[in-house]
Amino acid sequence: MTAHTSLLSAPLEAFELRLREVLRSKVEFIELIGEDLVTAGGKRFRPAMVFLASRALGDPDPREVDLAVAVELLHSATLLHDDLIDDAETRRGKTAAFRRYGNAVSVLSGDFMLSRVLRLLSDLPQSITAEFAETSMRICEGEVLQFQVAAYGDYSLENYFEIITAKTAVLIASAVRVPALLTAAPAEYLGALDTFGLEYGRAFQIQDDLLDLTADPRVLGKPIGGDLREGKATLPLLYLFETEHEQEARSILDRRAAQEGDVERVRDLAEASGALERAREELRSRAARAAEALRVLPPSPARAALEDMAWAAAERVR
Repeated sequence: MTAHTSLLSAPLEAFELRLREVLRSKVEFIELIGEDLVTAGGKRFRPAMVFLASRALGDPDPREVDLAVAVELLHSATLLHDDLIDDAETRRGKTAAFRRYGNAVSVLSGDFMLSRVLRLLSDLPQSITAEFAETSMRICEGEVLQFQVAAYGDYSLENYFEIITAKTAVLIASAVRVPALLTAAPAEYLGALDTFGLEYGRAFQIQDDLLDLTADPRVLGKPIGGDLREGKATLPLLYLFETEHEQEARSILDRRAAQEGDVERVRDLAEASGALERAREELRSRAARAAEALRVLPPSPARAALEDMAWAAAERVR
């Protein structure tokens, strides 16, 4: 996003101020968790997408800041809950909130964030409230489906894409859709942004899958193989299941990469069998679909910035 600083610096500054205001609480633990998880930073790419989509549609509505805060708070609440579910050690370089303050405080602080989302939405059009409600439901469904798939061993590409769409893509799609709903943009623009958000969101998750298996841990900032250790069948692994190495790969997944060298073995098998290249090609295809969808919108620096974000996902895993 550094190449588009001129587009985003002012709205992101307003976003940070509004975020701090919305998260104020009389309860110290809630304030501390908010400071750690939300106001401590992060990439802010979901709020950036709100602002870029708003500008790609024309003159931004001043209420876009509340939209961006609502999107970020919904995302942050899911992180608090996910960290507890996944038994995570850290979040954004700090000890996970549930490990510092306990399970109950962490979950209830996530619920506090969701309550603030509801308050923000109360001043916005009903169509936006419906959008957030649908997105929240889909995120929950995706999380439960992931557990169901692991419990039944029902690993398939169909289930994989349903999970990443629900857990990742629908919130990104909402981030670019809600400015269109706010300004009652033409249906073709809304559809274009929806397609962009869903395809970019899927590309974003496939990028994460690849980086978790192939990245340099020093660059990634954490050990690789986290998905394997959590029993998650990512896209490279699913493609590996379609080769002669299926049984070995399933055994490593079943034992959650508990033996030394398991992660490296899966990476090497995926590379040699072509599973990694298939995942890279799927990523490039999703990025291309995302960028192409935006062609419906008028040319603008904001549209170009969104296109660049899609292509950047594919470039990072070459």
